[in-house]
Amino acid sequence: MKTLLASLVCAVAAVTTTAQPALTIYNQNFAVVRERVPLDLKAGVTAVTFTGATRMLEPDSVVLRDPTGKVALRVLEQSYRADTVSQGFLLSLNEGKELDFLVRDQNGRENVVKGKVVRSGYTPGADGSETPIIEVEGKLRFSLPGQPIFPALSGDGVLKPTLSWQIAGERAGKVEAELGYVTAGFSWEAAYNLIAPEKGDMIDIVGWVTVSNTSGQSFSDATIKLMAGDVQKVQKQDVVQLQRFETRMSAAMAMPAAVTEKAFDEFHLYSLPRPVTLRDRETKQVEFMRGSGVKAPVVYIYDGVRHPTKVAVTREFKNSEGNNLGLPLPKGRTRFYRKDDADGRIEFVGEDTIDHTAKNELVRVKTGDAFDIVGERRAVDRSSSGFKGQAEQAFEIKLRNRKATSVEVKVVEHLNGPNWQVTDKSDEFTKKDASTIEFRVSLKPDEERTVTYRVRYEWK
Repeated sequence: MKTLLASLVCAVAAVTTTAQPALTIYNQNFAVVRERVPLDLKAGVTAVTFTGATRMLEPDSVVLRDPTGKVALRVLEQSYRADTVSQGFLLSLNEGKELDFLVRDQNGRENVVKGKVVRSGYTPGADGSETPIIEVEGKLRFSLPGQPIFPALSGDGVLKPTLSWQIAGERAGKVEAELGYVTAGFSWEAAYNLIAPEKGDMIDIVGWVTVSNTSGQSFSDATIKLMAGDVQKVQKQDVVQLQRFETRMSAAMAMPAAVTEKAFDEFHLYSLPRPVTLRDRETKQVEFMRGSGVKAPVVYIYDGVRHPTKVAVTREFKNSEGNNLGLPLPKGRTRFYRKDDADGRIEFVGEDTIDHTAKNELVRVKTGDAFDIVGERRAVDRSSSGFKGQAEQAFEIKLRNRKATSVEVKVVEHLNGPNWQVTDKSDEFTKKDASTIEFRVSLKPDEERTVTYRVRYEWK
């Protein structure tokens, strides 16, 4: 069975691609790349090279296949070289040798200084390098004396990351093969801009995706899909988990690109509506959703245990078609803007993040803390009886509304223990879970209200 992460096979004859590349980018800093590459195979063994791969691919993830299923491609040997020609690389090839170094003086005149490369400082695959050591006139320098001049490039260097194969074939023929592999160096994230009028509950939402490429390879007019969800990226030694991951990834490689969004396995797959050119070290934004007239009322929440004086300002909206949404939302940052009716401009009023949110689920985002609504919480009584196995507490929560409009505040209280009973209360409450209750308190402009309750705990 062919799988994406199986240590494999793959090939492409000193080739250039003939069709648009396709990328499936995961929000866990990796991607699956698929490209069509022409192979001109000969009877026997054909030496093949491909120079269009990224510098961060996982070599044992490579898959080469004939998408028509007519030709079985048998790869005898695969090599991958990602250390492309650079100054550090060429210095490493010349360790122990003498090089010419070009030096310019303050007047711009050029001189040549000879120096022996004692240490290049270059480490293949490392993010940083050591300081080079050059011997000049019998003395050591921990820096280059000038610009090094290298001899002509030998067969030891490559200009681009290169895959090389030995492919066996029973007969000659041309194949339009599909090459696929897993690579690091790609990431994407979602962001949402929410715009509200100065008054009212309706908002407009625009969703953007930001795609980044640091893979060392550019992709022109690529078909891009974005996988949202927490895919388990396993280590190679975990064979059982690996096979499960391989199956998912192989399926992802074969997915058609005709949809905008669809459920895929336990995740959601988004397809960008048009081909995108994504250059190396480029970050690009693409709009992926828009919703107008979304009902998102302001909800004030006072949690006196966690925030003794602050009343949180939140927005809640249902991610449903009836609320002009209904698209599964990938996790990302949300930024709130409110329109100022005086001049028509929008002002930034807060931001938060949302997790992956399915269709028809409630979204709650915090935009900040209220300026004109204040809360205070204090314990007014405590008693306990170890003999009876009981304890009681009484609390007082004061809320003040200094706004010119009426508001409703959700007062959240956390109870400490599984066996509790509210024995006295000033207002009705809702039990949210085994240890949380919630009061809803309405306040008129410039009104102050006090909520009290007494709770009894029992144990054996």
